[in-house]
Amino acid sequence: MTQPTTIRRVPGPQPRPAELLRSALALAATGVPVLPLQAGKMPFGNCHQCAHNACGGRPNMKTPGPCHCSGVCHAWAAATIDPTVIASPPWAAAWRRAVCIGYHPGGAGLTVVDLDDAAAIGWARETLPATRTVETTRGEHWIYRGTMTSHNAVRPGVDIKSTMSYARYLGPGTRTMAALPDAVRALAVKEPSPARPVPYAVPMPAGAGNGDCPHRTPAYLARGIAMAEQRITAASSAVHATVYRTFLAVLSRHGRCGCLTDTHIARLFTAAQAKGETLRHCTDAWTNARTTLGL
Repeated sequence: MTQPTTIRRVPGPQPRPAELLRSALALAATGVPVLPLQAGKMPFGNCHQCAHNACGGRPNMKTPGPCHCSGVCHAWAAATIDPTVIASPPWAAAWRRAVCIGYHPGGAGLTVVDLDDAAAIGWARETLPATRTVETTRGEHWIYRGTMTSHNAVRPGVDIKSTMSYARYLGPGTRTMAALPDAVRALAVKEPSPARPVPYAVPMPAGAGNGDCPHRTPAYLARGIAMAEQRITAASSAVHATVYRTFLAVLSRHGRCGCLTDTHIARLFTAAQAKGETLRHCTDAWTNARTTLGL
């Protein structure tokens, strides 16, 4: 295993407001939504009009409300590629107070794996596919094409910034950008404990039970469930999609006649959870498959 080395970044001189604005406009022209950030990489606070959530939003815009404020007080949700907005009041005043440029990775179709220290970087080099890399003051940003839900502390020293999040722009970086791998998506999925597997616990209706049963013998259904379990177990990538497609296939063949029981569903859920799916993901996939088929 490669031993992590101590990383020491020497910050450069703080850019002038005019330089920040020019860089922000150039970045926005490439399709990356930008916003000004204050000292400490913090977004600007709510304006008077939006104070105390009067606009319908929430602090830090974790869930933005129906606000039409033209200011910069909505963090990632305010990020824009519109050059008129970026260079005009009230944004112009914010750039004069800003110390760096932020951007919304999800809005640009990107995901940033934020590696905070040398140990995290060493882990990434051994685990994740190489991609565009940008040095930060403490570590590195690894940038991939594709979006996902943002999560903090998915492992020691590792955050994921994509949708509903912002990251500091520190330059174009080096190396070719790769597609977002399943290994990064898997970081956001809490794995079941190997000591005590998560059991199937939520009864889900299998089907209406009012159709004609086309199955000649119980062995036909048993074979179908066994094949579905094997398909999930054999998945080496795109586990979410595999689970959903498998649930969809089972329900399309066995969901209308009432043959499926809680025992059958439990077997499918157990197979999915053994691959790292949570109970909630299993339940959502089953519900979505039923909805797709009109069950």
